[in-house]
Amino acid sequence: MTQTNPLDFSVLGAVHEGTLADRMGIEFLEAGPERVVGRMPVAGNTQPYGLLHGGASAVLAETLGSVAAAIHAGPERIAVGIEINATHHRSATAGHVTGVATRLHGGRTLATYGIEITDEQGKLVCTSRLTCMLRDR
Repeated sequence: MTQTNPLDFSVLGAVHEGTLADRMGIEFLEAGPERVVGRMPVAGNTQPYGLLHGGASAVLAETLGSVAAAIHAGPERIAVGIEINATHHRSATAGHVTGVATRLHGGRTLATYGIEITDEQGKLVCTSRLTCMLRDR
């Protein structure tokens, strides 16, 4: 991903057109190297019991953290996820969940983000941590 103006969400959306993030309905609300915010519908991203799929939460977390790391890396570099974990605290069954990726470490070769995902009532659904390796194109 190339670096984009942190406020140009049309470019962020275009970069993700046809990707997993697009198919899952992820939309960006705020983007910069230190913080990226996005949301995703629960509908269409559930497991057979009607609960938000844990893998969907991980996709949201990795998407937001990767975008932030790519912005941090700059236009001549790329961000590649090398480690992610997720703890699922509660279920979500309707509406949207919102993820906030906050930079924990932004170095020259690694960037790490903590991601909190909440439901529409502001209750914590999932916490995640993503580390990306930053490489030259």
